[in-house]
Amino acid sequence: MATVTVKNIPDEIYERLKQSAKASHRSINGEIIACIERAVQERRRVEEILAHARKSRELTKSHPLTDEELNRAKNIGRL
Repeated sequence: MATVTVKNIPDEIYERLKQSAKASHRSINGEIIACIERAVQERRRVEEILAHARKSRELTKSHPLTDEELNRAKNIGRL
């Protein structure tokens, strides 16, 4: 496993890490790893959502909707 040293952590962030680690029954190191894991997973999720949106856009590009059509649908409760 790799080792990373983090320097110059602001006191406020360190205190919040300590509190979060205590609440989660983890060490500071374990809490930092958990934070990094969440950040990486969130980024992957954003990329998955964007890929899905791009695919949907590609599939529907031959059926464009105008503002007028969208507003009409909203006004009759279809959106």
